Amino acid sequence: MYAAIWRALPGPLVVRALIALVLVAAVVAVLFLWVFPHVAPYMPFNDNTVDTSGAARAAGAAAGGAR
Repeated sequence: MYAAIWRALPGPLVVRALIALVLVAAVVAVLFLWVFPHVAPYMPFNDNTVDTSGAARAAGAAAGGAR
């Protein structure tokens, strides 16, 4: 696949390398600007498994706040 793309690029080696670099940068930009933001709500990265409310009560009790 990559060899076919490389053969389709015009110009000598230096020009091909620059065009390939621009293409890779464009793909990365599209992923970060449009694809990842639309996929992020469906990913489980924000699903917490640790109960932080108990830790907050324990920290308040240690500080003398909760009685």
